[in-house]
Amino acid sequence: MKAITPTTTSDYIAGFPRPIQRILKQVRNTIRKAAPKARETISYRIPAFMQEGPVVYFAAFKRHLGFFPTSSGIRRFKKELSGYRGAKGSVQFPLDQPMPLKLIAEITRFRVKENLERAQAKKKQK
Repeated sequence: MKAITPTTTSDYIAGFPRPIQRILKQVRNTIRKAAPKARETISYRIPAFMQEGPVVYFAAFKRHLGFFPTSSGIRRFKKELSGYRGAKGSVQFPLDQPMPLKLIAEITRFRVKENLERAQAKKKQK
């Protein structure tokens, strides 16, 4: 049987049990507030927010929420993220712990600012 790929963030969230849906909705709303002009989409089969390029992605896994603010977001918040498992462009927030929503918002705002500055610099080069 082929897995159904969600076409919207709402579809993606609806595919999870209610307790996980609640967490995903909190994260989604936090990102929306931090990046109100970002376009919500599905990319790499997971929810993504785009504004002058990718801002952040997130996804639910068995035991954690994956948050993907690209490598620059991880580098900038290295200290704040040091208590979590992660990789070059991602961090894992355990589902059995409160989501660090303030940190997610800070990282998202940083990524929007970074993307807007990069887009502005490109326009100046032309």
